[in-house]
Amino acid sequence: MSERSKKRSIEESFSCLDEILEKLEDPDIPLEESFTLYEKGMKVLKETTEAIDDVEKRVKLIDDEGRTEDFDE
Repeated sequence: MSERSKKRSIEESFSCLDEILEKLEDPDIPLEESFTLYEKGMKVLKETTEAIDDVEKRVKLIDDEGRTEDFDE
């Protein structure tokens, strides 16, 4: 399996993070499981941030004359 096919979409990452948060909010979750979920969540968050940064780098602005320029924050 290639590295590209293993990556989640941004939407899938948000969904995964929502599931992790939901599990972490359970008051009956064992401490060790909460640490494991926290680590997984931080990894997913890092991957998601990198994916968003990559998309932002590819975004171009189109001016009134139809020319493109890089998007700057």
